[in-house]
Amino acid sequence: MVTSAKPADSGLISEEALAFIEKNRAEDLAPRSSVDINQLRAEILEGFRPAAERAITRHKVTTNEKALDGVPYLEIMPAEVRADVVIFYCFGGGYITGSPFEDLPITAALAEHTGARVISVDYPLSPEHPYPAALNAARELYASAMKDTAIKKVALVGESAGGNLALALIQQLRCEGKDLPDVMALLSPWCDLTNLGDSLDFNAGRDPTLRFDADLYASNSFAGDNALSDPKVSPIYGNFDSGFPPVIITTGTRDLLMSNAVRLTRVMRNAGIETDLRVWEGLWHVFEFYDDIPEAALSLAEIGTFLNTRFGKS
Repeated sequence: MVTSAKPADSGLISEEALAFIEKNRAEDLAPRSSVDINQLRAEILEGFRPAAERAITRHKVTTNEKALDGVPYLEIMPAEVRADVVIFYCFGGGYITGSPFEDLPITAALAEHTGARVISVDYPLSPEHPYPAALNAARELYASAMKDTAIKKVALVGESAGGNLALALIQQLRCEGKDLPDVMALLSPWCDLTNLGDSLDFNAGRDPTLRFDADLYASNSFAGDNALSDPKVSPIYGNFDSGFPPVIITTGTRDLLMSNAVRLTRVMRNAGIETDLRVWEGLWHVFEFYDDIPEAALSLAEIGTFLNTRFGKS
């Protein structure tokens, strides 16, 4: 019997990832529009709670719920913290679910890898708070946090809808003539809410964590009265230029939104932005969430290395 090699050895999908795909099927996911939104949020929170709690212990971080100028956030502190660097983080969940706590498998790992304090904005969710509520919260918190004169280097990081928010935020900062972060990382960024792209057809039913109808429901809930193609809602259609910081983008060949990452990479490279796209064999939307597959740890370590090269040594 031939078994899959570990991804660090050959780039093949790991046995753990294969087992995840076998156990989790897209057709088993409940259509989000058919579930009470508060019930859905509670179920997802409880589903991710064990991994979030493991992340605190595994990566030796401490967490504190805080607020700055009225905007709540979760502060994630590594055991050995650098005062001169910070990660400003935007969680995912289609703008309708999620929280900074649920993203701890990602943020705690990045805090440990970089020594950076993480500020994870707890932005308001749709449909109760459609666009521009999330962007307004992120912009307000970012502006307040950057008043700390000890901060010398900033990374802007987001996954899925959080990648959308990170892009919208940096475009807003650019439009206002504000200083931009020094580096970005986007994990399976959901940057086009019109839901165009080959992967949304090809990977429908292949991504074990995301369904197209859920994507459609979330995009309409978030956009409200705005067109889905509005650059403020779908930042891939916004303005990019060579003044933007270098970015690392991750996705997987099963990611329903892989086309978003591929298309965004082309747009950014055409604008002269240093863009490093990492496409993982056989993996799905924001696979970095799942701490029982080795590829998650490997990808987060690579992202940490990318951030560290821009942070410089303390």
